[in-house]
Amino acid sequence: MERVNHLLQRLLGNQRFKQRYEQMKRYILEHPDVQPFLRAHERQLSADAVDRSLMKLYEFIEQHGNCRQCPGLERCNNMLPGYHPNLVVNGGRIDVEYDRCPKKVQHDERKRQESLIQSMFMPREILRASLSDVDLNDDGRIKAIRFAERFVAEYEPGKKMKGLYLHGSFGVGKTYLLAAIANELAKRNVSSLIVYVPELFREMKHSLQDQTMNEKLDYIKKVPVLMLDDLGAEAMSSWVRDDVFGPILQYRMFENLPTFFTSNFDMQQLAHHLTYSQRGEEEKVKAARIMERIRYLAYPIEITGPNRREQNI
Repeated sequence: MERVNHLLQRLLGNQRFKQRYEQMKRYILEHPDVQPFLRAHERQLSADAVDRSLMKLYEFIEQHGNCRQCPGLERCNNMLPGYHPNLVVNGGRIDVEYDRCPKKVQHDERKRQESLIQSMFMPREILRASLSDVDLNDDGRIKAIRFAERFVAEYEPGKKMKGLYLHGSFGVGKTYLLAAIANELAKRNVSSLIVYVPELFREMKHSLQDQTMNEKLDYIKKVPVLMLDDLGAEAMSSWVRDDVFGPILQYRMFENLPTFFTSNFDMQQLAHHLTYSQRGEEEKVKAARIMERIRYLAYPIEITGPNRREQNI
């Protein structure tokens, strides 16, 4: 320590260095970003304490200047990207503390919300959907959005609440609506799971081999809000219908766990689809049992409009 002090004394004895030091000191102490802090804490800080804190003040000026000319979170130039500096008095000295900047807070909140929306076999980009971006050009969408807004506002764990059964042609935005509802729920810290049904059922068949089916089935049964996308697009076997799909619906019905669906079929068409097994066997009673659970869990709304996938080609 004595060597450092001796070196500083020698440097300060150098006239050119002393002039540069005084210029830098004046620049720091007169800087408009620093002045309000020094005035607010002049009774707490001695002149010696301020002199010993010049490097901290300079650090603040540099980092605060980066924030003022912020190029965005991804190109943040600060020592701690996404954090902005604050001057504080700590033990009679000036120090710099860092807090998350508004852009970092917004980014972290978005990531937290995304973590609440689980998906199986769904493209991640669909999970950025927003109700505010849904076209209100048909009665079905208007009904669906009103229902969704009421559902999100009134949702409570364990409360008996119906989901939606959104049906309509290919590409009219049924899946987008589900994802938008999931995002609104995430803003209220409600976890949800969106599942592409045909791939789910294929996965369940494969899970018999590695003995993980019960674990996966249990997870899907118990998720707070379940969204089953593209029901009816698969060739459903009797085993899938009765030992996979049926138990999921039964559990969620008894436990008052909200469930949403999308399908190209209306409920009457879906009942017909579920009636015939892959081997062509007619099983009306078993299909009716499944449909009874779906009607209990969800309110049907038809979504119409042009095929948006074709418009984006």
